[in-house]
Amino acid sequence: MSTTTEPSDFIVAQQRRAAAELPFVDTADFADADRGFVAALVPGVVLAADGAVVWDSDSYDFLREPCPVSVHPSLWRQSELVLKQGLYQVVPGIYQIRGLDLSNMTLVEGDSGVIVIDPLISVETAAAGLALYRQHRGERPVTGLIYTHSHVDHFGGALGVTTEAEVAAGHCPVLAPVGFLEHAVAENVYAGTAMARRAGYMYGAVLPRGPRGSVGSGLGQTNSVGTVSLLAPTRDIVHTGEEVTLDGVRLIFQLTPGTEAPAEMNFYLPDHRALCMAENATHTMHNLLTLRGAQVRDPLVWAKYLTEAIGLFARDAEVVFASHHWPTWGADRIVEYLSLQRDLYGYLHDQTVRRLNQGYTGPEIAETMELPPALTAAWHAHGYYGSVSHNVKAIYQRYLGWFDGNPAHLWQHPPVESARRHVEFMGGVAEVLRKAQAAFDSGDYRWVAQVVDYVIFANPDNEAAKALQAATFEQLGYGAENATWRNFYLSGAYELRYGSFGTPTKAGSSTMLAALTVEQIFDALAVRVDGPKAWYLRVVTDWEIDDRMYRLELRNGRLTHYPHPDGPELPEPDATFTLTKQTLIRVLLSGEDFGVAVAAGHIGIEGDVTKLSELVGVFDSPDPDFAIVSP
Repeated sequence: MSTTTEPSDFIVAQQRRAAAELPFVDTADFADADRGFVAALVPGVVLAADGAVVWDSDSYDFLREPCPVSVHPSLWRQSELVLKQGLYQVVPGIYQIRGLDLSNMTLVEGDSGVIVIDPLISVETAAAGLALYRQHRGERPVTGLIYTHSHVDHFGGALGVTTEAEVAAGHCPVLAPVGFLEHAVAENVYAGTAMARRAGYMYGAVLPRGPRGSVGSGLGQTNSVGTVSLLAPTRDIVHTGEEVTLDGVRLIFQLTPGTEAPAEMNFYLPDHRALCMAENATHTMHNLLTLRGAQVRDPLVWAKYLTEAIGLFARDAEVVFASHHWPTWGADRIVEYLSLQRDLYGYLHDQTVRRLNQGYTGPEIAETMELPPALTAAWHAHGYYGSVSHNVKAIYQRYLGWFDGNPAHLWQHPPVESARRHVEFMGGVAEVLRKAQAAFDSGDYRWVAQVVDYVIFANPDNEAAKALQAATFEQLGYGAENATWRNFYLSGAYELRYGSFGTPTKAGSSTMLAALTVEQIFDALAVRVDGPKAWYLRVVTDWEIDDRMYRLELRNGRLTHYPHPDGPELPEPDATFTLTKQTLIRVLLSGEDFGVAVAAGHIGIEGDVTKLSELVGVFDSPDPDFAIVSP
């Protein structure tokens, strides 16, 4: 699919101004990104066992051409850098696989094998990366696995580099920051369907790869689409300064909870004078609230942990590397780089809070926020993945929430009813579209997007409105320096033209679901209860799961769980179920027919056998195809 609109004269002029004003003479990043290159994966394609394409970096080869006017020149530069793929030596004994997934995989050579840090998203890409390393460094066994934080692009490929048996036998310890497992599975299960649907927009999952489509995501090109796995950690890192030796390699850890992830850690390798900053310092302004959805991150503690890392490690380091992008070498450059990253998040925090205390709202602050000249001049502070605009709004949300204090905004109509009233007040559909076309012709694309959105929500079958909105989104996408904004705009245009593409990736893999605790499984079930349907239903059940008893109580449309209570004064349960955690997941989260499970002897029941069907009968199913750009 190709888009149907050319970049307008307004967008072309903007791109030319950016090309003239930005510091393109600074090419240090290109030298750093090429340094230590060993070999590329040729061809740059990774396949699943069934032949499906899991990863294809060759599809971005168009980025080797001059920047077209349909892409912001700064974003094109970033995508050129991220395109570089293969095996790289960071320093002797430390290697990285870059450009074979959204994230990097780092390999540290030990006495008898190799330690893998952050094994990408997919089993297939992780295995391909490890094979490329072994091709050039020998058949070293994996003697340790480290997850820097709790996002899927840093653990999903675990089973591509080691096995459950190797971990269970103690041959491959798995280290992670305390709280890792809880956050890793919770984020991908509780709101996983909604996040996955929106991630399809954020990463441009169905966009053609080319100058009118996806050019990457700023943090990496895109996410791989292979098999996601998860091996539970065998050791939690619980405090800053904790030192561990894995296969003869010394590591000193710094915990950084609440920064880029709820559970995250940096670490220093003193014998290599190498500092790993996880995802707390990369070559982009990061998200404080990712567009796919997440809990708002804390820029204040983020800045403080960067200050701490500088004090603990940076001045002794000779190289700093991260879970995305390319390293930086030299102590002075490292300190300056980390200091600018620190200043970036600290400045956004402090200035947003200063302005909100003066009564400004999030959108008002975002519209007028300017970064200091030193940050504007630093390529790594540009908003390729996060942005000043949505990060400022995230900080406002963190402190004050959705409500801006204006009573007129306290109880507004929902989108469809609001849209109908707006369109009527503005003179009807034809008049709104006439004025919107005039605004489009004048280059006022932000306003066009807002007013045509009213028409679409008031009259979703209006083809003229959808065509104008698609063209508007394309212009906004062409002009965006931020890759995820570009992907959102172009994905919205795609769905307006061709209909919903759904959710290309699955929200919860089998190994991720298996890592849920029983308590998390019940929490995940609670958010699936159709409240009104269950208003008058009262069910008390006991669940014996792997020799431990739990009680579930459904009342007033709410499912409550707690450890099984003891005491003669307590009511008798309607039924007691005996099963394993794996069966619980299959029946209640993965949709296996509970009658089949009972008949097969996988669920034992005492008491009223109908209570299980009553309970299951009030569970709702998430919708991975919900509408975004239409009602």
